[in-house]
Amino acid sequence: MTLENDQLTQWDHDHFFHASTPLGQFARREMGNRIVKGAEGVYITDREGRRSLDAFAGLYCVNVGYGRTEIAEAIAEQAHELAYYHAYAGHGTEASITLARMVAERAPEGLNHTYFGLGGSDANETNIKIVWYLNNVLNRPEKKKIIARWRGYHGSGLMTGSLTGLGLFHAKFDLPLPQVIHTEAPYFYRREDRSMDEAAFTAHCVAELETLIEKEGADTIAAFVAEPMLGTGGIVPPPAGYWEGVQAVLKKHDILLVVDEVVTGFGRLGAMMGSDFYGLKPDIMTIAKGLTSAYAPLSGSVVSDAVWEVLEQGTDTFGPFGHGWTYSAHPIGAAAGVANLRLIDELNLVRNAGDVGSYLNTAMAEALGDHAHVGEVRGEGMLCAVELVKDRDDRIFFEAAEKVVPQIVAKMLDRGVIARAMPQSDIIGFAPPLCLSRAEADEVVSVTQAAVAEILG
Repeated sequence: MTLENDQLTQWDHDHFFHASTPLGQFARREMGNRIVKGAEGVYITDREGRRSLDAFAGLYCVNVGYGRTEIAEAIAEQAHELAYYHAYAGHGTEASITLARMVAERAPEGLNHTYFGLGGSDANETNIKIVWYLNNVLNRPEKKKIIARWRGYHGSGLMTGSLTGLGLFHAKFDLPLPQVIHTEAPYFYRREDRSMDEAAFTAHCVAELETLIEKEGADTIAAFVAEPMLGTGGIVPPPAGYWEGVQAVLKKHDILLVVDEVVTGFGRLGAMMGSDFYGLKPDIMTIAKGLTSAYAPLSGSVVSDAVWEVLEQGTDTFGPFGHGWTYSAHPIGAAAGVANLRLIDELNLVRNAGDVGSYLNTAMAEALGDHAHVGEVRGEGMLCAVELVKDRDDRIFFEAAEKVVPQIVAKMLDRGVIARAMPQSDIIGFAPPLCLSRAEADEVVSVTQAAVAEILG
């Protein structure tokens, strides 16, 4: 069935409840829609025939790029052979078992057990249930509070929206839940005291965490949940020494480290995992996006051997672990994951993310670093951000109502490149597929430079 664009657009406005969309404006057609039809490599094409370089890989997720027939064929083969079976009571499939082994081979040392879900949000929900269960099994019922960070992003459910440290995901939803408390973001550029150098700011962030733990009581804090580097909160690498200091505090107070690798996992920083890049030793790790490159929905909660031992102890005492989703370890998603991880290896995409990502970040800094309204160009691997300011010298920020970055991103789209107006502050975000070439990186940089010049001079 092929429908006319006008008919689809009508149905879209009448029936489709879009994520993260100003619904009133959309319903009144004050904002347009875009119906995407196809994609290849780093480019998408819509039904109007417009082709765009997707410099955000969908939502940081299409790591291998679009149009990979190897993954499509694996999905089709699995659907023909076995489209679905559940993972309850010891059931599995060749694809889900193989993928669990492949994840263990790529995860930090000691993380050998994966519970598969559908997306990063549900995986982080699973993680918190595991943490609470663990402390109940260990007879520590008071050790339940979770520390997350302002500007962190961990999903938009009730618990995961609470973990997320962005106002958009709290306002009018009665969040965050009382079990979640937040500590300062390791965001050096926006430090309140500009007299601090990087080392002083790192020490400040670590001290703030220690103070929060002492205030709440270490015997009430179960876990610290964080991304290796901030993603949706601004694409912000942590300052030097941050993770060493944080991990020392957590170890001192017997607090679990839950590392959210939804964005950074499977190559985005030029290492297989962000934990590898920053030297993290998680107790639990969240994976999603890059696990299948979004060719099918799939996520994972990867737990350490030490956590697994407590789960075994708990189920021996209290019966089966009372948690599960209908679509956990869905065989089609698992088949996509197996094919995707093989492609990441075969195409050397982790190395390409490091090499071309470094090239992209350097080129962006050279093109825009001296612009009067660019406060900072930053990134790691295939993540890059350009933060804009009204006054560079005095670090005066634009008002949200000025919508500077949305205007720039719209001009970039007119020129054929998709970037993201990050949801908090004036930041242009980039997270291209890991297969991006240097020539394509040049296109991203030149279009960004032209759009910034058009709006800000």
